[in-house]
Amino acid sequence: MPKIKRRIVFFEAEGGSDKWLDGHRRDTQPIVFALKSRGWDSEIIFYRDEWKERIIEYCEDRFDAYVSRINPGNLAYGESDYFDMLRELSDNGMIGMAHPDAMISFGAKDALVKLRHTSMVPDDTYVYYSTEDFESQFPVSLSLGDRVLKQNRGSTGSGIWRVSVVDKRTFEPGEPLPSDTLVKCTEARDNHTEHRTLGDFMGFCHRYIEGENGMLVDMRYLPRIKEGEIRILMVGSEPIFVVHKKPAEGEDSFSATLFSGAKYTYDDPSAWQGLVDRFLSELPAICGSLGRDDIPLIWTADFILDTADDGSDRYVLGEINCSCVGFTSHLEEGIQDKVAREIIRVVKARHPEVVPA
Repeated sequence: MPKIKRRIVFFEAEGGSDKWLDGHRRDTQPIVFALKSRGWDSEIIFYRDEWKERIIEYCEDRFDAYVSRINPGNLAYGESDYFDMLRELSDNGMIGMAHPDAMISFGAKDALVKLRHTSMVPDDTYVYYSTEDFESQFPVSLSLGDRVLKQNRGSTGSGIWRVSVVDKRTFEPGEPLPSDTLVKCTEARDNHTEHRTLGDFMGFCHRYIEGENGMLVDMRYLPRIKEGEIRILMVGSEPIFVVHKKPAEGEDSFSATLFSGAKYTYDDPSAWQGLVDRFLSELPAICGSLGRDDIPLIWTADFILDTADDGSDRYVLGEINCSCVGFTSHLEEGIQDKVAREIIRVVKARHPEVVPA
């Protein structure tokens, strides 16, 4: 077994709105300093596609693990080459935090469909990998009530649409709606509303399905989103805090992003103990369903309130994020120390002969 090096490399992308005055993400350097305080060395490397091979050569035999701090949206040519580089580093013995396949398994929108057998995701949740399937199924699911479509790419609510039928005609539930059905479409990015025919809107949505990793997830709209989305921020398998994200006031407002005017409240996990306990109890099933046992380093699970048949509260999983989750609002509370401890724990788990420092 290779000797432990006590060295971690962090990958970042140049530019983007997530950077601080020093050009780095505001939460990267604090983790580096937290590792240093424990006797571990770290280095931050900026990634470019044209530097891919040189980075692989440089990292060989230098580091125990890599930590990805790149929002794929900040990569000029997409994530493919970057993910290929991370895979090669992992194949060469480095521990991925997170491995790109874990990012895809946990973070892709179709993770929801893979979790339909759990109590967290409604049975009538669908995914469309082809425009043909979308054109066939969506007019049927929409006939049963408002739906939310979620693209696999994008962030901050871009390409997430609530779709409602506003046509004056009466349609039979469960029968495909005609393409000339008038619908109201509200995008989560900024809660703006558009009126279109169903056929026109579905044609517009083809862009979300076509291309690399394209897909659309189709979920039932849950009106209690107005009461707020509940995000659990995790470091490994430990819940760190819960964010209660309440959408802005307005008839059509349903977005829980800061950009759209949502209000955020940060709570200790104990304030949402029932939800947290249930989520942790489902975690083994989540990992099994997604085919991964390497839980991401920093990730979130977002829930929406619903009402069960017996009138009790039910929490529905709406999304998992793990590609590059930030936590700048909690640096003063020492979250970076928890991250550093988890990095060291994961590395030492690979090297059980190491005596703790």
